Amino acid sequence: MLRITEDLREAVEGISDGSTVMIGGFGTAGQPVELIDALIDQGASDLTVINNNAGNGDVGLAQLIALGRVRKIVCSFPRQKDSWHFDEKYRAGEIELEVVPQGNLAERIRAAGAGIGAFFTPTGYGTLLAEGKETRRIDGRDYVLEYPIHADFALVKALRADGVGNLVYRKTARNFGPVMATAARTTIVQVNEIVETGAIDPEVVVTPGIYVDRVVRVDPVRPEPEEGQ
Repeated sequence: MLRITEDLREAVEGISDGSTVMIGGFGTAGQPVELIDALIDQGASDLTVINNNAGNGDVGLAQLIALGRVRKIVCSFPRQKDSWHFDEKYRAGEIELEVVPQGNLAERIRAAGAGIGAFFTPTGYGTLLAEGKETRRIDGRDYVLEYPIHADFALVKALRADGVGNLVYRKTARNFGPVMATAARTTIVQVNEIVETGAIDPEVVVTPGIYVDRVVRVDPVRPEPEEGQ
């Protein structure tokens, strides 16, 4: 049953030590920073985090990593100029890393939500990322078998929700949110606005409410990066 709240602490209730948590966002665009801050305050640790990146600067996911609360991160792009907290933890052997090519990451998450048991992809074949994995030649091309990525929780940022949890997103902030919302046992979404049921045109709904378990309205305190940034 959908729970709608304005209490971030209530929204992240039940995320326990050792949980696997998907966190939406492409860098800072679409990152649910307020939900991450609530998770930090809540105290869960030894987390496995699935995200496209490994944190930016000193806020959000980067702060969660800096505090030593992430045991393992699964991502496609762990290093950039402002990923100093991940770099420090990784060099010290304090965080485990699984690198997944970006397209594979999105498809593995989507497969979890769609109930797909596994799929073959050419991406990664012949590289270190394919070591130990099943391979197959199909129509003259080599493929690697990849498995879905499931999570206990997904933290997602959307622009707007209605009373039954249907979601729309803001421009490029949409990125990983829609697939992550389908792939977790419990999907928690922060939004800028909650509108009456029926106020969102069904033709523009991106994430149907059936995938959403909790919605929390937050006042945006950090401006969303412009599209393309």
